[in-house]
Amino acid sequence: MTAAQQDQMDSQTSVFARELVAMMAEDGAHARLANSPDLAEQAVWRRLTARHGDRLAEIMAEHGWPTEQRVGAEAARAAWLVAQHADRQLGVQRRAVVLMTEAVASGAASARDLAFLQDRLAVNEGREQRYGTQIGAVADGRPVPWPCEDPERLDERRAEVGIEPFDEYTARFAPR
Repeated sequence: MTAAQQDQMDSQTSVFARELVAMMAEDGAHARLANSPDLAEQAVWRRLTARHGDRLAEIMAEHGWPTEQRVGAEAARAAWLVAQHADRQLGVQRRAVVLMTEAVASGAASARDLAFLQDRLAVNEGREQRYGTQIGAVADGRPVPWPCEDPERLDERRAEVGIEPFDEYTARFAPR
């Protein structure tokens, strides 16, 4: 690769890194709309996450998974967040899981983030989640996760990927 080609590639990477960070900021500014009682507000959220998911799909197709080494910590986190919120774009979530799995195996991505995305995809596909990261409801003042595989070993699996025990995690969701 010539120096000019490397400069062009670095420039492209910088552009989509900034794009990812901007998507994360926009996501954060509108996240309250996700569960709004106003259906028009929910529609705004759905359009936003779909637009972001579409762009992430393009980035993944052209560049692979946006790792911290490639795009920086903030943009890598943003890519994960966009994938996490692409709930109506299972193809985007599936592709992100595949690419993140490869990145985790090479030490280039967070096993914890991958676990959250795997659980989100499992719930979206109607399967049991592995790490118990996705909360379905609050019943009798206690957070209730979507169904989990092998619940007796849940905290063991969580520890393997750097997630706190389930009871500590769900305490954050309990009504105060």
